[in-house]
Amino acid sequence: MFDKKHIGSDFDEFLREEGMADEVEAAAAKRVIAFQIEEEMQRASITKSELARRMNSSRSAVDRLLDPSNPSVTLTTLACAARAIGKKISVQLEAQ
Repeated sequence: MFDKKHIGSDFDEFLREEGMADEVEAAAAKRVIAFQIEEEMQRASITKSELARRMNSSRSAVDRLLDPSNPSVTLTTLACAARAIGKKISVQLEAQ
């Protein structure tokens, strides 16, 4: 049949129990930030090539930055991209 261990629990609890909460939360945050950067690029008519130039980086690095499924982006890269579009990154701790 199926495992009834998680019936009645919430999704966050399930992720914690499975040891996946931190990874899923980080991936979700990366997706949101990538989406926000792309929105700002569109609003300001900034191409990926132009963003790469402003970041003193490569087009492939910008592609990795904007790829929502690629979690391996540093805060330094995010801050550089934000600065290149006239924004800044804000990181904060929140209660659980």
